[in-house]
Amino acid sequence: MNASDGRVFSVLDKAFPGGGWLSIHEDVTERQRTQAQIAHMERHDALTDLPNRALMRERLECELQRVRRGGGLAVFCLDLDHFKSINDTLGYHVGDLLLKSVADRLRGCVREIDTIARLGGNHFAIILTQIEQPADVVDPARRIRDEIAKPFGIDAHQIVVDFSCGISLAPLDGSDPDRLLKNADIALYGAKSDGRGTYRFFQWEMDQRMSALRDLEMDLRKALPNDELEIYYQPLGNLETNQIHAFEALLRWNHPVRGLVPPADFIPLAEETGVMIQIGEWILRTACKEAVNWPEHIKVAVNLSPVQLKDRKLLDAVKSTLSDSGLMASRLQIEITEAILMQNTFARLAMLHELRKLGVQIAMDNSGGGYSSLSYLRSFPFDKIKIDQSLITEIANGAEPFAIEKRDAGFAHDSDIRSTVERGAAGDARGILPNMGSAEMQGYLFNMAKPASELGEFFAKGAMLASGAAA
Repeated sequence: MNASDGRVFSVLDKAFPGGGWLSIHEDVTERQRTQAQIAHMERHDALTDLPNRALMRERLECELQRVRRGGGLAVFCLDLDHFKSINDTLGYHVGDLLLKSVADRLRGCVREIDTIARLGGNHFAIILTQIEQPADVVDPARRIRDEIAKPFGIDAHQIVVDFSCGISLAPLDGSDPDRLLKNADIALYGAKSDGRGTYRFFQWEMDQRMSALRDLEMDLRKALPNDELEIYYQPLGNLETNQIHAFEALLRWNHPVRGLVPPADFIPLAEETGVMIQIGEWILRTACKEAVNWPEHIKVAVNLSPVQLKDRKLLDAVKSTLSDSGLMASRLQIEITEAILMQNTFARLAMLHELRKLGVQIAMDNSGGGYSSLSYLRSFPFDKIKIDQSLITEIANGAEPFAIEKRDAGFAHDSDIRSTVERGAAGDARGILPNMGSAEMQGYLFNMAKPASELGEFFAKGAMLASGAAA
């Protein structure tokens, strides 16, 4: 029974055998409110108050009943690009406020008959109903993209984010909720692979590629315990003396069926799945264990992936590796890519300084890609800057891309930092390099990377570069 003031009463009438009856009135307003609130919380996201995955799936199933009678709908799966870096640099409080603001903007981009859901983390989904043809979703996709691209004012911070979006259509791409969500997720992965900040429609070829990637991922997880991984070593030498003074450890995967898998095919996958932390530690331990048997003046360079640099156990892993192998810290050189500079957090900077305190050398790889600035270079404790191979090829072909290289080489000279040029491919590049202020070289002009078992010939010849070799 509902009272005029909005309260709700439960009425229980009980008759007695000898006559008469008892009526019990109980105010159940708060109980019903609590039950309604619990039911709402079970089906909505606590942070944004958007429908959660369970409610979205119910609504999608309901809308698909209409699709089966004619018409269509679209499912969007959206991710905020590089959202984790916002949490890392500005804190989770700011990240949560950003997600709430994104949810508010998404509400303003769709109709009341559509559904927006938060599936978890920075992952959202949208159901657009009453779609007659694929072109009907292009304008909403662009509207969402433009709206999210506008700066967010969060706690005195101006935050600019972008999103990647995958789109599946019913009935074209499926007629059940799980299939449509899966296909939208596959299209989302395609958008991220294309450089992020865009949207992609699902195509059946994407499903085949994803299946191939899943198979490759499963094989990759077994590669280390099955002894399918091997390290090849690329010499680094001095152009003036032809003397080899270091080897860079390069990962190779000998797949039992696929054969030699190119690093570009599996390294990004290892990064994305988190397998790279385990593989990276194996590379570090194996390289140090092998390098300790080389001549004492020769160092070993090991590439450090972005996910490894985030790992809090990295410092302990390096310490234990040096202790177990017996390799002097000064003979270990750790290389990080220039892209890591774009995610310059205090934690990463502190980690690099801690590694330097151990006596380990730090090198920046792939300089010259256009990302770095002198302020970044000065904030990191680099012992060496490695200049990207692509610009050397342009120089050898008569182009004038000297600005970045002279900047980096000049900074290296002024700061007493060595600069190394990677993988020069043209024969006349050797005459160019000294003019750039670099006397150190590795790659195609000289020696191919080889397994540890074949390094004896280098040492037998006095560890000299082989001029004119092709890789």
